[in-house]
Parts: sequence; C-alpha cells; structure tokens
Amino acid sequence: MELKTIGLTKQFGSKTAVNNLNITLSNGVYGLLGANGAGKTTLMRLLCNLQNPTSGKILLNGKSIAGLGEKYRTLLGYLPQHFQYYPDFTALDFLLYIAALKGLSEKAARKKAKALLEAVGLSGESDHKIKTFSGGMKRRLGIAQAMLNDPHILILDEPTTGLDPKERVRFRNLISAFAKERIVILSTHIVSDVEFIAEEIMIMKSGQMVDFGDPREIMSEISGQVWECVVPSTQAEDIAATFNTSNLRNIGGNETMLRIIADRQPMEHAVRVQPNLEDLYLFYFKGGKEQ
Repeated sequence: MELKTIGLTKQFGSKTAVNNLNITLSNGVYGLLGANGAGKTTLMRLLCNLQNPTSGKILLNGKSIAGLGEKYRTLLGYLPQHFQYYPDFTALDFLLYIAALKGLSEKAARKKAKALLEAVGLSGESDHKIKTFSGGMKRRLGIAQAMLNDPHILILDEPTTGLDPKERVRFRNLISAFAKERIVILSTHIVSDVEFIAEEIMIMKSGQMVDFGDPREIMSEISGQVWECVVPSTQAEDIAATFNTSNLRNIGGNETMLRIIADRQPMEHAVRVQPNLEDLYLFYFKGGKEQ
C-alpha cells in the first residue's frame, strides 16, 4: 500500500498550514513530530479527507482519495486531537454505535469492541458511562474507536495526551502489534511516544517537512553538536537559558548536568555525546512553538 502527497498545500486566509508537501508512505509506523502550530493536525485532516487541499493531491496506490470517496474512508481509522464522545453512553455502547456507523455487523461489532476494550485496559469499565472516565480513560477509548474497523491506514493525532507512563507503554505495544501490513501515522510533540516504535520519523515545521527518515539516520545530522557538562547547581538555570538545552539533571551535591545542542563547544569542560531524538527535536524547535 502506498499513500502519496503531491504538491499538497492548505491555506487558511493568509496562513499556509501545509506548504507544497511531497511525501510517500508505505506500510509501517511513522512518527510525525512538530511543535504546536507546525501544521500536523491540518495534514492529518487532509489525509483523512476531512478537509480539501487548496492545491495538490493525495493518492492511494496511484488513485486520488477524493475520487475514491467512501471506499477510501472505509480503510481509515482516525483519532482526532479533540476526541468527541457521548457522555451518557457506556464505553461498550459507544463503541457499538461507532461500529454501526462504520458498517460492522452487530455480531462482529460486539466481538471487536470487547477485544479492543481489553486491549486498551478498559474491559472492567465497559458498562460505565464515559462521563465518569478520567482524561486518560477517554483517550484510550478514542484509540479503541479508531481501530474498530481494522483499518489499513491508522491516523492518530496526539493519541497519548493525558495518558500516564504505564498507559503510554500499553499504547506503544498495541500499536507495534497492530502495525503489520498497515500504514500508521502517529502525530505528536511528545518525542518519547515515537522514539521506540516509529520506523520512520517525519519532522514538520512551518507547514513543510524539514526531515524524514530512519531515526538513526536523521539523528546523525546533529552528530558532534550535542554536549554534556557539569555546572554548579546555583548557576544551572542561568546557563541553561543561555543555550539550547535539552536536559537539566541534578547529579547530587551542588552539581547539575546540562545537555546542550550547539555547533561548537559551549564551555571549556563540555564533552560531546551521542544525540537522541529529543536532541534533534530541540535542534528544530527551540522554544517548543511555531511563530
């Protein structure tokens, strides 16, 4: 399966949210990273055929998704950034309702819904109303509804928002198991969500793809530009504010370890270290937000 964008552009008035994007996706897990305002959600909505591009096109196996229409949508599973639900529905009833909208038979829907509630750790809550759920539980229910129709293309926009560390591990394991022979796009600004499961990383900035590739390959682009140094704890915050600092960690006593991204040695006793994905993210998004 191949999902391809050609010159994909989306404008909202004078703002260009997606700018002449050309990418090709095949089976596998793609981590889409970018600061808030980078254009990730707009791209997700375009790929889901929920918005029409200003120009350019999206092709599935060489055919326009606009022309495929409903046939394309039956292949999709989508979790939006702001997941909508009916608060007085129980978890099971909500999944059965969504399954009906997706065209599943009642028997198949009930079997799939129960299996997914088990997979996301909500089987014990299946008869409880959604309005009683925590934010993390609602998010897990959203992940389940996106997978109901066993989609060939699964698009998840900020799926782990509100999940605790244990729930995030469960999510990563679920996606890794599900991703065989499918295209999975995981959009997030939380680097650790994709670090262990994404086969390809896409970094989006100002509506454009500024990096795309195997995590190890793209991290090599900042090789030699990541440093660690030990400084007095009383000076750590001031020094960190001076540089593009990816981590600040107290190492005991009155000393703090700083991890700094810089193209030259930031201070005399700084030593070079191997970059990680979070370093690469900070390299592109110092400050964490698009201007």
